[in-house]
Amino acid sequence: MRITKTTPARPVLITALVLTATGSLLLTPHPAGADPKPVTREGPALDRAAAKAPESTAERALAATGATGPAEARGYPRRRTLTPEPENPADRSIKLGLTPYHAIAPKLNALQSLGDRVSVEIAGRSAGGHRLYLVTVTAPETVRQARAQERMRELIENAPATAAKSREIRSGYKTPVFFNNNIHGNEWEGTDASLKLVERLATANDARTRDLLAHSRLYFNITANPDGRIAGTRANAGGFDLNRDFVTASQPETRAMRRIEIDKQPAVMLDLHGYVNGTLIEPTTPPHGENYEYDLFLKNTYANALGMEAAVNGLGYTPGGDGVRPAQIPFRDSEEGWDDWPPIFTPQYAAFHGTVAAHTVEIPLQVNNAAYTTLPVEELRRRSAVNVAVAGAALSATLDFVRTHRASLVADQIEVFRRGAAGAAQVPVSAETVPGVPGIGPEDVYTAVFPRAYVLPAGATDTATARLVDHLLANDVRVGRAAHAFRLGGRPYPKGSYVVDMRQPKRGLANVLLADGRDISDRVSAMYDISGWSLGRLWGARVVPVTGGGLPQAALRTVSAATPTGTVAPHGDLRLRLDDPNAVRALNALLERGVAVRRAADGSVIVPASARRTARYLAASLNVSFTAAGPAGGSALRPVRVAAAVTPGELFALREMGFDVTPVSTAVLDAGFDWSSTDVLFVSAGLDRAALKPAARTALDAFLAGHGLVGRGADGAAVSAGAGLLDVTAVEGDGDANGVVRVVNSGPVTAGAPDHSFAYAPLWFTGLGPGVRVEQSYATGNPLVSGHWRALPDGSGGPAAAAGRPSVVSGPHAVLFGTEPLFRDHPKGEFPQIAQALITMAHASSGPAEESG
Repeated sequence: MRITKTTPARPVLITALVLTATGSLLLTPHPAGADPKPVTREGPALDRAAAKAPESTAERALAATGATGPAEARGYPRRRTLTPEPENPADRSIKLGLTPYHAIAPKLNALQSLGDRVSVEIAGRSAGGHRLYLVTVTAPETVRQARAQERMRELIENAPATAAKSREIRSGYKTPVFFNNNIHGNEWEGTDASLKLVERLATANDARTRDLLAHSRLYFNITANPDGRIAGTRANAGGFDLNRDFVTASQPETRAMRRIEIDKQPAVMLDLHGYVNGTLIEPTTPPHGENYEYDLFLKNTYANALGMEAAVNGLGYTPGGDGVRPAQIPFRDSEEGWDDWPPIFTPQYAAFHGTVAAHTVEIPLQVNNAAYTTLPVEELRRRSAVNVAVAGAALSATLDFVRTHRASLVADQIEVFRRGAAGAAQVPVSAETVPGVPGIGPEDVYTAVFPRAYVLPAGATDTATARLVDHLLANDVRVGRAAHAFRLGGRPYPKGSYVVDMRQPKRGLANVLLADGRDISDRVSAMYDISGWSLGRLWGARVVPVTGGGLPQAALRTVSAATPTGTVAPHGDLRLRLDDPNAVRALNALLERGVAVRRAADGSVIVPASARRTARYLAASLNVSFTAAGPAGGSALRPVRVAAAVTPGELFALREMGFDVTPVSTAVLDAGFDWSSTDVLFVSAGLDRAALKPAARTALDAFLAGHGLVGRGADGAAVSAGAGLLDVTAVEGDGDANGVVRVVNSGPVTAGAPDHSFAYAPLWFTGLGPGVRVEQSYATGNPLVSGHWRALPDGSGGPAAAAGRPSVVSGPHAVLFGTEPLFRDHPKGEFPQIAQALITMAHASSGPAEESG
């Protein structure tokens, strides 16, 4: 269940940096950032000799698109004997009478043995190291048949105009369906419902089942979050809510689901959650994602929702007898509060890969959180059994929908890709364009204005640009690179610049990643989760939208990875500018290896010529550039040891940058914390100075008296105020406000930072006393570029009140942030601000840690 807030990898290079569990960095020959990807995409570059089949019209059309891919193709079933996991009696699903994680592998082995319909693959591993099981159920296919399916799948995406006319696709393409389970680890029952359904499909011999499997491939991600399933937590072992991670894809589980979406290209998907009573079935209330083809999405999602509703209600549960209320469809039954605006949710992300019916389904009876610990086991198991039945009804109804509507579902998926490739206009929803869906009004109309292209110019932001290009490619967005200088939209661009042609099948995803987004504050009273994101504004690369004109096609070459840009000056000392998280990571690797690095007055660092070999390794692995330093100078740096009371996303980002981080909290400090191995404290969540026991508060204040604090948000500002570190007043804005904001940088901590940042529950500072420096301010006018930020009922807390006010301030022993530069590991271009603050505060200390350096 979603909780309402109340207040790719780089290509294989010479070496890589491996981040250890403690946050330290090791140089090792390994592909940087590589994830195991056993779920492979079977591309159109087929072995025709092995296929022994003449080239079809579909193959010729696909070849004309220039699409390429690996030649591997296998038939079905694809059996795999899974090694059992050690039995874990502490698995939290056991208490509910559900399938513990360690029992899944034996169950899947048994299901594969029931016949020739069930296959199991390993889609990846979780943050905690557990296997992610992808089960495919379909009628058997020979290698030739599987290759034919792959040719058709590729044709649908890459040559949709041809695919729309293909008789082969209309008669023979198997509709892909994806069931995603247990993405929130303590919402368990989708897994068990899917296992039951797989077991039934494995052997059922009725005509409906045979027809379904002859014309469909059904994919089951059995548990998307095994870490959380075992531990009974919403998040994975990294502390991340995976259903908020699809734009960033910071977690291995998210990347595995992304790969499934790209490789399998489902037309229909369900994401099974809990717990909302009555069962909540998408489609949702406004605002609706403006970048996907909402008319096609609403048409199919609403129709399938009606079938799921009938199936769930048909189970016969009642509010009085079983505590189960009738199912609800938010689009029909609610005014607002369950939106599908952000692409961070699984179904909304799926829409950009051609899924035309995608649903979050919230099953009814709560068994997690307080209910798990307070209700009798018998009641928990009764509720879980009901939830499994409800989830099973939703699954089965979806299969009926697919069997009945498979031709139109595939046709609508083709149309999604055709509009993108042709640059066709979106179709606004209305009673005429989406017949059969009641209650469509102007509040449901959201469309995007797509530019002709985006240009990522070569130049000063090459490290960030390479990261962004690789991320676009990992999301199946097509990118070209200029072989020579060119002009576009009346402006010149240098050789090596990247161009994203917006006439491509997945233009919606390209736009959602690169566009500024929209301020929707006036459209709804509150948002469900974040409502602003922009890799173009937040990742540190320069992104230029181009609205008209033809593209320089002759100058562009399609790329499969960003060109490495790391460089090292050939002579003398080296300068490394800390303007990117990879540069910070390189600095921390140098310090860990004992290199005598110095910090220059402009915030860059000077690396001695004697470390040139290490610099070359780092430049190759991290795509950073070491330029000629000129005359040496600056102050000596040492490794920075951080005690951090922060969110999981912030902890993850700190360790990505290579900081040595020890998590702390109110409880940790109360238990007695040894401050001697800490250089700086970072506080944003989980540490309440006023709630500390007297001894812990005294120890904290003693540390802060001689060391530095980096604070973020209300919690960080409260620690600073309590300890008397910075003479400012922190003003809290609307606690639900969030989005991309314009800022003005004016101090050394934010020097070189982008002129946009991310804010959630924004904060600003007034009453600045002596010795307080303004490092950054919210821009004047309306600082919100995209997202949702309203004033509170009394008129305070809105963007007008924040405009022009300091958003980051500093003093001798504290730096305070009112923005959120590390939010969910997302705004990469903002990370160096936190790094500069930590380095500054760590080296401003006067305690033993400084003397030991």
